[in-house]
Amino acid sequence: MDSAGLAEFLARGGPALWAIAGLSVLTTALILWKFWDLLRLGAWSRRPSENAVAAWQAGAHEDAILQLAQRNGLRARVSRRAMETCHTPHMGDAAAREETQRIGKQALMQARRGLRGLELIATIAPLIGLLGTVLGMIEAFQALQAAGNRADPAALAGGIWQALLTTAAGMAVAIPAAMALSWFESICDRLQVDLEDLATRIFTARGGV
Repeated sequence: MDSAGLAEFLARGGPALWAIAGLSVLTTALILWKFWDLLRLGAWSRRPSENAVAAWQAGAHEDAILQLAQRNGLRARVSRRAMETCHTPHMGDAAAREETQRIGKQALMQARRGLRGLELIATIAPLIGLLGTVLGMIEAFQALQAAGNRADPAALAGGIWQALLTTAAGMAVAIPAAMALSWFESICDRLQVDLEDLATRIFTARGGV
């Protein structure tokens, strides 16, 4: 479809279809950005932290901390902080756990940023489409009433299918947004489990520090 055809298609749906078109662009940008953001935060990188925690459990505490010193992934960041608090003589167990929990919460908030936007799009896109359909149906039946006995059923049918375009478009935007949101949330849930597991293993081995 060329630019003229696209403009004609959007014009048929009215302002609601233009709004949904804008949401589709925003949805695509959010999904691509969030994938890059999670990749940058090491959402799929578990091995370095696992290796460092294994070294910590084996008693090589300094080596374990050094393994994570140059890594900025969320797992590495939380694991390193847990090790550092355990390695601080004057910090008690409760304080060390609280500090690690604070860093973990910050990491999870960072991992989940942008998800509210996808959730909002998945919620409002069908509603905007439905609103556009209702307004289009009102306009079509107003035209039918004005035509009186000279009403053309074909013209009415054309007005109705044009109005239904916005509902279909709203669903077409909401479905991929909801799918992406569910996928990203599953990644964040897995990340949370991993952070809790790594921190627990570090504190369990604290007795040898």
